Amino acid sequence: MPAIWTRPLSIEILHAVHVGTAPEHLGMEFLEVGDDFIRARAPVDTRTRQPLGILHGGVSVLLAETLGSCGAAFSVPEGRIVVGLDINANHLRAVKSGWISGVTRPVHRGRSTHVWQIDIVDGQERPVCVSRLTLAVLEGAP
Repeated sequence: MPAIWTRPLSIEILHAVHVGTAPEHLGMEFLEVGDDFIRARAPVDTRTRQPLGILHGGVSVLLAETLGSCGAAFSVPEGRIVVGLDINANHLRAVKSGWISGVTRPVHRGRSTHVWQIDIVDGQERPVCVSRLTLAVLEGAP
């Protein structure tokens, strides 16, 4: 299967795009780009925990939206942009420390909408969160 990316995509490009943004401030790191997926991770530390001492669910959602948005943005035709329409997340397991990692893959890549699945696991590969992101594909330069 050929790669779905419509422009150059690498870990370095993804890091550069996110300089000064929420993912960078929270310590997220892009790990891998495959032909149809992107993998990244986020720390579970003082920046990302909620008052009970566990990973804030919003951080899982931020990781999910970051991954899915990147996947969609780099796979639409030139001259198109994507914006989020809806995201859902089911939080499955609490995490107190270490890292969570997520991988995104497309479910649907249409002319006007994209749907991306994001699966997030803990350091022992146990499910932490499953998420689905729907994006609108619009005319406009990135």
